[in-house]
Amino acid sequence: MSRLPTASLLSAALAGALITAAPTAALSAPHGKARAAAHKPAKAAAPAEQAMTTDANGQSVPVLANKAWVLMNYNTGQVLAASNADEPLPPASLTKMMTSYLVEQGLKNGKVKPTDPVTMSESAWCRGGKGGDSCMFVPLNAQASVMDMLRGVVIASGNDASKALAEHLGGSEAGFVAMMNAEAKKLGMSKTQFANAAGLPDPNNKASARDLAVLAAAIIRNSAEYYPIYAEREFTYNGIKQGNRNALLYTDPTVDGLKTGHTDEAGYCLTASAKRNGMRLISVIMNADSKQARADQTRVLFNWGYANFEEATPAQAGATLGSAKVTYGVVPTVNAGIAQPWTLVVPKGQAAGVQTAVTLNPALEAPIAKGAVIGKIVATANGKPLGEAPVVALADVERAGFFERLRQRVVGWFSK
Repeated sequence: MSRLPTASLLSAALAGALITAAPTAALSAPHGKARAAAHKPAKAAAPAEQAMTTDANGQSVPVLANKAWVLMNYNTGQVLAASNADEPLPPASLTKMMTSYLVEQGLKNGKVKPTDPVTMSESAWCRGGKGGDSCMFVPLNAQASVMDMLRGVVIASGNDASKALAEHLGGSEAGFVAMMNAEAKKLGMSKTQFANAAGLPDPNNKASARDLAVLAAAIIRNSAEYYPIYAEREFTYNGIKQGNRNALLYTDPTVDGLKTGHTDEAGYCLTASAKRNGMRLISVIMNADSKQARADQTRVLFNWGYANFEEATPAQAGATLGSAKVTYGVVPTVNAGIAQPWTLVVPKGQAAGVQTAVTLNPALEAPIAKGAVIGKIVATANGKPLGEAPVVALADVERAGFFERLRQRVVGWFSK
């Protein structure tokens, strides 16, 4: 079901919900090569005092040692806090989120089937896993099902599975990359350009933290049937068991995805999502110093976000919010409300204090179609606007016949 667009009005009380924190420098320790062997999850570090800074709106936000990060609310798409959110950076294997997303959409629309065999070509083959590649370890010229390959991408971060699926869906990796970039444009990922399906180093393979959060939201929303794969902790193929590199899956039961990445140039990256008390947040960390750092920084963002924000539902979809007068209709009024769920993010403790005001068009004339916009609703807290949504007709109103319209016109003359 489609969702209501993000509200356009923001109050000072919600200023922290659209934050760009002061940029933070990435740590400069050298990065080692990614290993394809089974991953042993990092343990959570002992709690330490978190460095904070104050943004331009007076909101206290975390300071993180990386090149870019974003914390986004899933339901609304609002960025709660960010640093260098729109800077195109090497995404490493976070690229594979687009690869897996296109495979999942192909499964949904029937372009491919879960049991379809996918051939491991020489160009996709990991050549025995040498050179530190992340691999699913499908033998040369062997075949694996689409679903096995999908798990090989999401869980094992297989470069071989990514390339093989790209060739299978796109005819060639270049053809698939064109599909990736077309989908990125469709999703509004304006700072992203893909050059390959696996995220291998390439000066033309770049993505921003904000764009990757948008992609993560699309996976959760549009690939719901397949999203549980992103929470699976291990995958075994060809007798080789590999653990999911997302350490938070082992330490935080509220985390259920999405993808890690690492190259020397990109540093350690992590896109993750958590759901607590019904609110889902998405975080993106780019160019952290280590596996431990990317996990720790994600924990910081989730803990900060859940401690400082909550969701409010100013009005229920389908509920009558008012009644608008209609001229020349078979009925004199039409009930008004919002058509789709409406969620706002507000500072913690303010959800109960959100108030609404409905304004309806005073000059409605039949016919009116159910769902036609006939006004708006504005949500406020402490007298300041938080957001607004369109109000629509909750029923059709047919146009009255000639004599009834004439009668209404005459009555209108004498009522002036």
